[in-house]
Amino acid sequence: MPSGLAALLDDIAGITKLAAASLDDVSGAAGKAGVKAAGVVVDDTAVTPGYAMGFTPDRELPIVWKIAVGSFRNKLLFLLPGALILSAFAPWAVTPILMVGGAYLAFEATEKIIEAFAHHEIAGEEVEELAQSSAELEAEKVGGAIRTDLILSGEIMAIALADVADKPLAIQAAALALVGVLLTIAVYGVVGLIVKMDDIGLHLAKGGSRALRGLGRGLVKAMPVTMEALTVIGTAAMLWVGGGIIVHGLEHFNLTPVPHWVEAASHWAAQVPGVGAVTGWLATVTCSAVVGLIVGGAIVGVVHLIPRKKAAH
Repeated sequence: MPSGLAALLDDIAGITKLAAASLDDVSGAAGKAGVKAAGVVVDDTAVTPGYAMGFTPDRELPIVWKIAVGSFRNKLLFLLPGALILSAFAPWAVTPILMVGGAYLAFEATEKIIEAFAHHEIAGEEVEELAQSSAELEAEKVGGAIRTDLILSGEIMAIALADVADKPLAIQAAALALVGVLLTIAVYGVVGLIVKMDDIGLHLAKGGSRALRGLGRGLVKAMPVTMEALTVIGTAAMLWVGGGIIVHGLEHFNLTPVPHWVEAASHWAAQVPGVGAVTGWLATVTCSAVVGLIVGGAIVGVVHLIPRKKAAH
């Protein structure tokens, strides 16, 4: 009996060590993958606050929460199993799917840019939005945010998958789930803080020390500028992420010369003494954004010209 108990304890100890090693593998793989996906996370954080703009303060956090729930659903129910299935059975399909997603991001960003310059279209949209109930408008904004999140989350999961592709399937699944959960919490925690920053400022401005009141007033004054800046950054981010996905896809399929032009521009810009890493990155981002603008412009043209031709006939 004692020997049987000792054997059982040895088995338990062995299982515990195996579980600990597996957890180490998962956390290590998730950490490495999460760092590489950080660039897309910044884009996601910049894009999302714009969807909560224009609503009453009491609806801002509920809207962010709805988008966050949609993001969890995107990552854990659709993208995670989809990524694992594609990786196992159709790895060739991952890049084309990502390229379609990149083209959609470029289309969305290009349409926003065109609308920013076409004031009459913006006015027409504002009238249309006023005709909607607040519930309808909220549902439309949340739906748009979740669709955009799906593309950005797909890029995050693809980057993460590339770093854990050599791991066993269980480690891949656990690492991707951990990356998805932690990055979603981080992104939407920051987004929630951004959209409520003016309310925090108002609260600080009403009481406390002179320094806190000054900080509160500064936050209130800074928020309109901050939100406008985030709108611009978010649109630019959608362009360069979408364009970057397309460029990487073209390179994957050896479809030159566009990837070679981007690489050459980055290499040339990286020769600047002292700040070569920064200028090289900026050149890559700028070229990717230009590619995104061209692709997005072509899609916008097709999408808007087809209805007009039908109407003409």
